[in-house]
Amino acid sequence: MPRYVIERSIPGAGTLSGSELHDISAKSNEVLVSMAPRAQWSHSYVTDDKIYCVYIADDEDAVREHAACGGFPADVVAEVHAVIDPITGT
Repeated sequence: MPRYVIERSIPGAGTLSGSELHDISAKSNEVLVSMAPRAQWSHSYVTDDKIYCVYIADDEDAVREHAACGGFPADVVAEVHAVIDPITGT
């Protein structure tokens, strides 16, 4: 399945408490259970005003469905075409 990076604009994301991040994660997991196996959440990065999520999904529509069902923004959904790291350059 393709991998996607999702950019979610959430003002103040970097100041969310552990409890708030738990609640967001729990809601995401709840929605994903109903969507299995069409979408999987890998991990996310929380920055000042955005959360960047990495998903493995059948297609962009599945990613957007997850966002709609969970009440999460999905401002940008980009399919990953390659992963590079320092080893790529050696």
